[in-house]
Amino acid sequence: MMKTIFALLALFASASAFVPSTSAPVVKTALSAVQQPDAMKTISTVAAGFMPAILSSSAAMATEGTNEWFGVDDLRVLAVLFAGHYFILSLWLGQYGNATEDDDADFFGEIDYTGR
Repeated sequence: MMKTIFALLALFASASAFVPSTSAPVVKTALSAVQQPDAMKTISTVAAGFMPAILSSSAAMATEGTNEWFGVDDLRVLAVLFAGHYFILSLWLGQYGNATEDDDADFFGEIDYTGR
């Protein structure tokens, strides 16, 4: 019985977390609480688009302690990695390279076993 009452009280407590607050005036968003000049908005917008491109491109040159790109010491291993990926890419392009969105070959309908 005690477990049931505890579970019911826990349910009420978690449901009350989603009730809107009526005690204090609250702004609609956190961004509307801060007034920024237009130049600062423009600079932050440019930085938001520029920084991910800079940071993600440096991941290809991550050395992982080996002082070599992609963390590979031996160039033969690196060649095999790239050759394997290009082989799988060639298989995929050979099968689906000429697929377009307009040829009505989407996934709606039955499976075509005729090998079209």
